[in-house]
Amino acid sequence: MCKVFLLTVAGVLVAVASARASNSYIQPQTYKEEPKPYAFTYGVQDDYAGTNFGQNEQSDGNTVRGSYTVQLPDGRKQTVKYEADHYKGFVADVQYYGQAQYPHQYGAPVTYRPQYGYQPAPTYH
Repeated sequence: MCKVFLLTVAGVLVAVASARASNSYIQPQTYKEEPKPYAFTYGVQDDYAGTNFGQNEQSDGNTVRGSYTVQLPDGRKQTVKYEADHYKGFVADVQYYGQAQYPHQYGAPVTYRPQYGYQPAPTYH
């Protein structure tokens, strides 16, 4: 009985040792995600704060088309209409609306004068 058990254990050990893989790396499966159509729109308009911007975009899976609008600091509105695909790349049409307005008077310049040198704290005895 003991001989059978020892032979079985020895056989299992030989089988496990010989079954070890020489290369344990397994190539992951590649999955190509096909482009899917989508569309979205968002915008913000706050007259109190002067914030006015937005964007809309849509895609048929191959070509992306859209536009966005930004209120510039000089008072103009900038609108960009764009189209992008793998053939032509990114093509944008930028337009400005309104006149640039700049302030005529500026406040006094702010200057900074650093203190140089080490000034130890006073000692009291």
